[in-house]
This record gives sequence, C-alpha cells and structure tokens, in this order.
Amino acid sequence: MPTLILVRHGRSTANTAGLLAGWTPGVALDERGAEQAAALPGRLDALPLAEIVVSPLQRCQETMRPLLDARPDLTPRTDDRIGECHYGDWSGRKLAELKDEPLMEVVQTHPSAAAFPGGESLREMQTRAVAAVRDWNARVESEHGPDAVYLMCSHGDIIKSIVADALGLHLDLFQRVSVEPCSVTAIRYTRLRPYLVRLGETGDLASLAPRETPPDDDAPVGGGAGAP
Repeated sequence: MPTLILVRHGRSTANTAGLLAGWTPGVALDERGAEQAAALPGRLDALPLAEIVVSPLQRCQETMRPLLDARPDLTPRTDDRIGECHYGDWSGRKLAELKDEPLMEVVQTHPSAAAFPGGESLREMQTRAVAAVRDWNARVESEHGPDAVYLMCSHGDIIKSIVADALGLHLDLFQRVSVEPCSVTAIRYTRLRPYLVRLGETGDLASLAPRETPPDDDAPVGGGAGAP
C-alpha cells in the first residue's frame, strides 16, 4: 500500500495572533509561513509524488502553491474530509480566552468525549479524516501501484488524529502528538499495519531550545504556531 506524506500548512496569521481558526475564511499564511511553503519543493524534491490532496482552506492551498508550481504535472485534489476540525462557536476566538472554558479540560484530557458547541466532536473529526486516508490509499494504489507516494496537506489536529490511528492509539492520547507548521509526517501503510516513519519533521531544531516563556503544559488546540 502507498506511503502517505502529511504536511501541516505553514504558519498562519491565526497562529501568530493566538486564534483558533477552524474554518474561518480568510486565514492566510503569514510571512514566515510563506517562507516555509517556498522551502517545501526542495525538501520534497527526492519524492516521486503520485497525488497531492489538499484541505480546502486557504492556508493549506497557499502552502501547496510553490510545490505545485514546481510540479506542473500534478493536479491538486481538494478533499473537505481533511479540512480543519469544525470548532463551531469556538472558531475565531482567542486561545487564551478558551483556556478557562470547562470544555477545554475535556479537550486536553478526554478528547474522545469533546464536542464543540455548534461544531463537531473530535471523534467525528478523526473518523472523517481516517476515512479519507483509507479511500485515498485504495485509489492511489489502484492508479499508481502499491509503492506509490502521495501527499496530503492538512491541519494540526487532523494530522495528530491520523497519526494516533496509525499507531493504534486511543484518541484520548492524541494530544501527546505534536506537529509544527509546515512539518512533514510520513506513514507507510502495508497490508498488515501502518508504520510511522517520520513525525513532525521540519529540519529545524529551534523549537527544542529553552524559551524565555516556558511552553504551556496543555496541548495547543489547532496545532500551535511552532518555534518562535
């Protein structure tokens, strides 16, 4: 079965503003995010990509633009199922304000029970994302062969939930996974089991350095902004 390359979108204006973007329209890459996207073609140069599947949201479409310009033979496929979690009434709100919401503790410690008001549950999010991966695995294998490599550009919580599924982790453990903006995660699917062969690869170790303000103990809902 194929190898899936998961790319989180580059850093966005919502990431730097500390907002939970969700499906809010008009959320673009910031200057650093655009630089991250511009570096992607070189980082992925050795990979013979069979397909590129993209979330419909602007920040993912912008992240893929330099890669698609470098590979004009590929036509991007948009799939709503790998779009960001529908955070409902939380969309567009500041993460600092959401920390005091009782639901946030559930999101952090028991995410399989978390459902966003006016939106969807994290279980529903994972179900649709994993279904998209299974469908695309079958399609890519049928059209390009079992050794094909394809790419999906998506969002932090989506990618974390797909990784949890690949590792056989309960969704309640998915907050232990971290993927920074424009990071590359690779999962090799086989007939018997998936193998996680890369996780959150950026080639940049700056995020491991001590910070003046220590990172919060809670997992960043939506994925966080990455290294300062």
